[in-house]
Amino acid sequence: MNDGARLVVDDVDANVKLLEARLTAEYFEVRTAHSGPEALQICTREGTDVVLLDVMMPGMDGFEVCRRLKAEPRTQHIPVIMVTALDQPTDRVKGLEAGADDFLTKPVDDLALVTRVKNLARLKLLTDEMLMRASTEEQMGFAAVMGARLEEAGRGGRVMLVEDRERAAERIMKALEEEQYVEREADPARALLEVPDGNFDLMIVSLNLENADGLRLCSQMRSLDRTRHLPIMIVVEPGEEARLLRGLDMGVNDYIVRPVDPNELLSRVRTQIKRKRYTDHLRTRLEETVEMAILDPLTALHNRRYMASHLKTLFEESAQRGKPLSVLVLDIDHFKVINDSHGHDAGDSVLREFAARLRRNIRGIDLACRLGGEEFVVVMPDTDLAKAYVVGERLRQCIATAPFFAGERIGGLDVTASVGVAALEFPDDTPDLILKRADQALYCAKRDGRNRVVADAA
Repeated sequence: MNDGARLVVDDVDANVKLLEARLTAEYFEVRTAHSGPEALQICTREGTDVVLLDVMMPGMDGFEVCRRLKAEPRTQHIPVIMVTALDQPTDRVKGLEAGADDFLTKPVDDLALVTRVKNLARLKLLTDEMLMRASTEEQMGFAAVMGARLEEAGRGGRVMLVEDRERAAERIMKALEEEQYVEREADPARALLEVPDGNFDLMIVSLNLENADGLRLCSQMRSLDRTRHLPIMIVVEPGEEARLLRGLDMGVNDYIVRPVDPNELLSRVRTQIKRKRYTDHLRTRLEETVEMAILDPLTALHNRRYMASHLKTLFEESAQRGKPLSVLVLDIDHFKVINDSHGHDAGDSVLREFAARLRRNIRGIDLACRLGGEEFVVVMPDTDLAKAYVVGERLRQCIATAPFFAGERIGGLDVTASVGVAALEFPDDTPDLILKRADQALYCAKRDGRNRVVADAA
């Protein structure tokens, strides 16, 4: 079986075939099991991304299967949907205690089935990504972000409830108060202002507001950049399938039908908050990975790899437009003496401060990079050789005029730098040739006594 299949577990063959047919019609891959032990074997041996588990089975019932899945490290992150009888609300309490992630009530509604399975399949995908990263990285960064184990990540969230009926709001807030922080807003217009800046993990919107259209608020939230990825759950009355479908079409993540079952609400809210936190974490880690690929970790300037590709782009743009382009190569004078005399921590402090002064004294369109060691490059579009020389001299002065702080024990260190300047000047110029000429000018600056700027005289 390919990972990504849904497992249907029921001892009644007709029930299995019905759920299998409905899920297959939505192009889900489906596996089936007719007993608890068989389900456990499939999950342990082959894996699956969602289990639909009937409560009433002979021998090992659904609660026991769920408990065993959640107790086993290899299967504890597989989402479980308990399929319960309508007249057995206590089943939901027992299901939550066993670790169930969601509930479906017989007879199973097609829309509910597809929505729940899709939601939990996406959550499983995110969980797998989190676990994979945790196993391949030294630091389990998500543990700090989540504050606890993965299974605790759905608690302690910030929830905005938009409901203008007092008693309806009280029921929802009471159901969530032990696990989540809930703020209530009766006016959708105010919610629209508060949510983008409120660091919320979930918004719950009643579609039966007395003085406003809840679907309009959902649509507005999906159109704003800052709330585009915020999970939204809607609360609907029985029989409102047309409005419910419109909500799901516009990007609402989940729904719950009145009268609201507190345990069902709890499980759905947990799922959405987990998804939000996992997604946020993975997005942050992706941004960090991209930064690590293009930034020097010590100085936060761009690195040699980024400089090589970006210089080529800037060079081609300047050549095509007939515009000037200049390059500065800077080298800290006698840097080895700083490391040898005061230690590498002092050297690192000097490099960080050097980068900061560099950044403060160039334009936003200029590209500052650390080539490695104590050597830096600044690429300046729309700048000819004479103007670049002036910038180089300004940088040299800002480095030489004030001591560099190297720690409490050492205090200030006098630091100077040598600078070589070159520009795009010849029809057959290339980025490598310009850099080479700037390097030669830097060599001349060092040969002639350091702490000076030399322009390429080719």
